[in-house]
Amino acid sequence: MTHNRGSRDDVAPGDAAVVRMSRVNKRFGRLHVLKNIDLNVARGECIVVFGPSGSGKSTLIRCINGLETFESGSITVNGIPVSHALGTIRDVRRTVGMVFQQFNLFPHMSVLENCTAAPTMVNGLSAREAAERAGAVLERVRIADQAHKLPSELSGGQQQRVAIARALCMQPSVLLFDEPTSALDPEMVKEVLDVMHELAEGGTTMVCVTHEMGFARSVATRMVFIDHGVILQEDSPKDLFANPKSVRIERFLEQILTH
Repeated sequence: MTHNRGSRDDVAPGDAAVVRMSRVNKRFGRLHVLKNIDLNVARGECIVVFGPSGSGKSTLIRCINGLETFESGSITVNGIPVSHALGTIRDVRRTVGMVFQQFNLFPHMSVLENCTAAPTMVNGLSAREAAERAGAVLERVRIADQAHKLPSELSGGQQQRVAIARALCMQPSVLLFDEPTSALDPEMVKEVLDVMHELAEGGTTMVCVTHEMGFARSVATRMVFIDHGVILQEDSPKDLFANPKSVRIERFLEQILTH
């Protein structure tokens, strides 16, 4: 796939950030999981967050849509504060799509019903409007021919593509991916990554927790390495691979690139 996206420097300085994280701290009891995280995501960016297991990657993106609370700092999505206290979580989630490791599809609903449920119940679309939107999105992720099947009748790769379609049906401002290929058999990984490639190259704003370095090299505008809750480097893929700023990052890259 041809790389046709710009680096971080191509994001115009005046562009409003879709996501703003400022000095965010998160603890699980005594464990300090996120430490003064600062991260902005501009419209159209594809950011890959990576690092060792337990470094805080998944917690970081789960804080963006309020699935995890945080103790201090601030997060906004399209200017809306992510705050349970202010009662804004529902508004935030209307504009944030989330794709999980384990698909989380409704097992008793067809593919089409999985994709139309939220647009009708949350956004008030008519059944016809929601079905038309879902049909177009399912075409986009190349699974429209499975629209009337149940999730249990699909492969893991197909289910993950349905999960992506379901998130896209809400027309989110930003799409979050939490290691979307980690639960898949190797032969199914490519079909999901191909869809993610196309979304990124089409300008979908994305924050992806993944160790798929081929994906990161070809479409990420920025890569963010996090370890022990601290961002150690934030750079374009070209600069990060060519010039890791710490021995920790260099060793981690060596490990995953030779795995």
